[in-house]
Amino acid sequence: MSNKKSGEKTLLWSVIMSSPGPLVVGLGLLSGRSSTQIADFIRRSSELLAIVMSYVTYKITMKSDFVSEEKKQNLERKSNVFVGLMMCVGGLFMIGLTLMSETEDKGNVIPGLVIALLGVVANGLFWRKYTRLNRSEPNAILHVQSRLYRAKTLVDSCVTIALLSVVIAPAAKLSYWLDFAGSLIVAIYLVWCGIRTMIENKKEGESL
Repeated sequence: MSNKKSGEKTLLWSVIMSSPGPLVVGLGLLSGRSSTQIADFIRRSSELLAIVMSYVTYKITMKSDFVSEEKKQNLERKSNVFVGLMMCVGGLFMIGLTLMSETEDKGNVIPGLVIALLGVVANGLFWRKYTRLNRSEPNAILHVQSRLYRAKTLVDSCVTIALLSVVIAPAAKLSYWLDFAGSLIVAIYLVWCGIRTMIENKKEGESL
């Protein structure tokens, strides 16, 4: 399979695999009130929009017969800036929710924990796949997706630890602070990655 086809297929699977996340975590919020779980729902929704945008842009830019090189680069930059923006939006909302969260009973966080555990595995595989594809044939969309999935993998690891602590010792002070810290770490890391992505792509546009 060509690198172009493999990249498109990987992006499509990214959309498919990311789609159930916001729904499942959102349903879990009906019975759970963990700040990390609420933050995770917003993050996954923002990331899904970003991945869909990247998939559509990749399909358009790979049709070289219809898209000039200049337009291709312009579309890629705009798509990557959007990805960065969605990462920042998710992170900022998460910071606000975390700071406003209360120290009450967190309820059932099992749905969020299961999704986070699966996310560690799935996102790790996608991170590796995008990195390999971009090394084989450098592409702006695939490069940013590699960065996004690296962030998703690390964030899911953090969310897993935080929610697991709530499951093991829901009334313990340690679980509260891990839940609180987990949300902040997720938020700060996402904002940092988003700003970095937007700055890099805007600089590339200004240099042309």
